[in-house]
Amino acid sequence: MLDCIIVGAGPGGGSAAYHLSKRGRSVLVLEKAAFPRPKSCGGGVSPQIAQWFDFDFSPIVSQKVDRIRFTWKFEDPVEALIDTPEPMWMVDRAAFDHYLIQQAIHQGAELKTETPVTAIQFQKSEQCWAVTTPQGTFQAKYLIAADGGQGPMSRWLGFKPLKAHPTLSLDLPQAQTPESAHLSHFEFGLLKGTCLWNFPKAAGRTLCAVSMVGGEPRQFAENVREYSRFFGLDPQQGQLQTGSLCLWESNRPLHTQNALLVGETAGLVDPFSGEGIRPSMLSGLRAAEAIDGALSGDAAALARYSQQMQEEWGNDMVWAQRIAGLFYRVPGFGYQIGVKRPSARARMGKILCGEIRYSDVATRAIKLLSSKLIPGLGG
Repeated sequence: MLDCIIVGAGPGGGSAAYHLSKRGRSVLVLEKAAFPRPKSCGGGVSPQIAQWFDFDFSPIVSQKVDRIRFTWKFEDPVEALIDTPEPMWMVDRAAFDHYLIQQAIHQGAELKTETPVTAIQFQKSEQCWAVTTPQGTFQAKYLIAADGGQGPMSRWLGFKPLKAHPTLSLDLPQAQTPESAHLSHFEFGLLKGTCLWNFPKAAGRTLCAVSMVGGEPRQFAENVREYSRFFGLDPQQGQLQTGSLCLWESNRPLHTQNALLVGETAGLVDPFSGEGIRPSMLSGLRAAEAIDGALSGDAAALARYSQQMQEEWGNDMVWAQRIAGLFYRVPGFGYQIGVKRPSARARMGKILCGEIRYSDVATRAIKLLSSKLIPGLGG
């Protein structure tokens, strides 16, 4: 009988495994893929995550970005310096996830790769979860679902499905210059309701597109190729990877009978920027604390986890969602007042690095954006 089974070895699952194992709990991580496995992701990580761990992330950080450039339909460029103590980190997700889970293994966690979960059942007689895989059935007192927004765990646990937002990414080789190695790029306007971004990596750049509002955008793949050619890159040198993101929709319980949701499975992805690694790792930490408390006899620990994630992340995502809803409805106007204004784009960099929150800037941003939709509101 294990203390906890974690389904999924991404940032949320790896973070939970590390912190639970460090507390002396028996942990089994079940991952359907072989590790390290490819992962479609821009790879931008807030350096804020370092405060939640006691090991060094520098071996896995491929680049550090201290400047962001913005364009509107490839024109009208502006640039912002990320004026924070530590620049934004760039990582390769396959290597990053593997590095994190290895730290958990060093603390005593067990990892079984190529082990998909096919069924779960709560056994009332033993007050534990039975988790079935092709390699056998495993039992644990608690369960953490970290299998992503499109994984089956959330549904099996009785949670409402989240809306999937289509994504497309393209990794391309590029010799980095001193300027390009520390510069990220955001393009607005090429596709309505879509954000495109371009992040540097050690051996090239990763280009991503996310449909922030609405359904599947038309000409999605061709626009990513056009985006790459804008930077002088050959889209034929890489392979387009399709995926999806489940963006934050609303505050909701993230716990049920002896089980918790973390990361994208919990719908914690930022609805304005698409950032998902930082909230995944925060939720993994808080889930580990909650299950450790529950194992020690705290009957309210799991419910407190839901409350903590609402207070520490969800309440700020309310503001992110409101800003996103207005910005992507009137993106041209949003670019003029939300990006071209020096103070606004400087704050965006600080939000991405975890230095400030959306709530710090929301009132002004929403008033300005709303003035385009509701004449007279802007004053």
